[in-house]
Amino acid sequence: MLTRLSIRNIVLIEALDLDFTRGLGVLTGETGAGKSILLDALGLVLGNRADSGLVRGNEDKASVTASFEFAALPTAVAEALDDAGVELEKGEPLLLRRQLKADGGSKAWINDQPVGVALLREFSGHLVELHGQHDDRGLVNPRGHRILLDRFAGADTGAVANAWESLQTAQARLVEARDALEQSKLDQDLLLAHLAELTSLEPQAGEEARLAGARSDMQKGEKLAGDLEELRTIWEGSDSPLASLRVAARRLDRIAEQHPLLAEALASLDRAVIEAGDAEDKLEEAARTLIHDPKALDEAETRLFELRALARKHRCEVDELPEKAREMRATLDSIEGGEAELDALELAAKNARETYEKKAGALHRARIAAAKKLDKAVAAELAPLKLDAASFLTAIGALPEERWGPHGSDSVEFLISTNPGADHAPLGKIASGGELSRFILALKVALAEQGGAATVIFDEIDRGVGGAVASAIGERLARLADGGQLLAVTHSPQVAARGGTHYLIAKASSGTVTKTSVNRLDEAGRQEEIARMLSGAEVTPEARAQADRLLEGV
Repeated sequence: MLTRLSIRNIVLIEALDLDFTRGLGVLTGETGAGKSILLDALGLVLGNRADSGLVRGNEDKASVTASFEFAALPTAVAEALDDAGVELEKGEPLLLRRQLKADGGSKAWINDQPVGVALLREFSGHLVELHGQHDDRGLVNPRGHRILLDRFAGADTGAVANAWESLQTAQARLVEARDALEQSKLDQDLLLAHLAELTSLEPQAGEEARLAGARSDMQKGEKLAGDLEELRTIWEGSDSPLASLRVAARRLDRIAEQHPLLAEALASLDRAVIEAGDAEDKLEEAARTLIHDPKALDEAETRLFELRALARKHRCEVDELPEKAREMRATLDSIEGGEAELDALELAAKNARETYEKKAGALHRARIAAAKKLDKAVAAELAPLKLDAASFLTAIGALPEERWGPHGSDSVEFLISTNPGADHAPLGKIASGGELSRFILALKVALAEQGGAATVIFDEIDRGVGGAVASAIGERLARLADGGQLLAVTHSPQVAARGGTHYLIAKASSGTVTKTSVNRLDEAGRQEEIARMLSGAEVTPEARAQADRLLEGV
């Protein structure tokens, strides 16, 4: 609830600190005393548009601080604070502060942490619900009517929300699979052509390196052909170096025993024979490897060119071409199996839609039944509030499919008719200020157990009525305030007498300076103020006696 409101330099209010309690609090005062200033100040700290005209004359800035206390923060408020990174200790009061400069600049804080004004505005409806002469939100705003009706009905909206989420998921998967299959079909002919090309070429892992090496060897063989032929001529025949070494080794072998040096010479010669034989083998191998075969070279170069061209085409390395072929085969296989998968997803989406429509239908029936009960409950409150010629209707319509959602497939709006036979229309478009406030009161009474904002404020709900109607208004305000907090700006003594706390708003002038003050009245002060409200400018003994009767009657 709202526990404290501190105002500095707002219009006629220089400095004001007001403490509030649970139950019904009434604010009274003569016309023009400044009751609207309090509401403007509260609206400012709740995120309303900043108007530099609110800054008190000759001051450069104004500020308003509102303190709220809760057993547990409303969920929407807690989530908004968490999303904004505002930290609030458990059990700590919620402090909203707004500063307004004379030049129009504005700043906001929550528990001394700077925030955007939009954050205040985002959750203000969960803190304070204001109903007045120009009410354009709260119960008047049809965006909240469906939620209120569902609470009144005790409806299972979670089942519909879960069914909606399942439907959205199933439809998203179906659309994704359908798009993928359509794209795959568009690519199918191209894939087949590419795969045929790869299959025809049949690239092998490591083939590029082998072909490049073979081509290099054959190119070198073309350059070295003459030298290799000369070497072949030298190494072949009876007078080749190797043959001469072998002849010398045989002759030396016959005499090597004659002297150690001859034996050593033979050993060296044997090694030379071996090395020369090895050299001959290498030359023969080189001749075979580096043989210049123009046809083989052309084939290797053609194959290498084809492989590299295909790799460029598919933007990969030559060694990755076999894997590309496997990927293409897998994609083509998935296209063939995609139709079966699509059928399964279409069935899942169909089943999810049927489940959603079933849950939404059950919620629709619950809303229809609750609407009848709500209309009857509101109708019972209208006559005592001088609205006996009026009627209330909870209109439930079917939303177009594109507007279905987690809330179901219904539109819900509270409508009224102020005259017999007249068409029902939205609350704010037919009722006058006073009528609208009384309609809101009747609706609030009917919805009393369904909760709402922590603090409810009615601004001059009793305008233009008196007597029994004012008493009925006061009785209902007190009933609504039981266990919660309700503030009423009133001109009615019958309503004022119902207040658990009574605040007097007064204006006083000293020279050229005018100030508004607000004081909490004791019992004697209450009697005197209610007597003034009954009699006017001059308070008579009869008015005091009547005030006593009103106070005793509650």
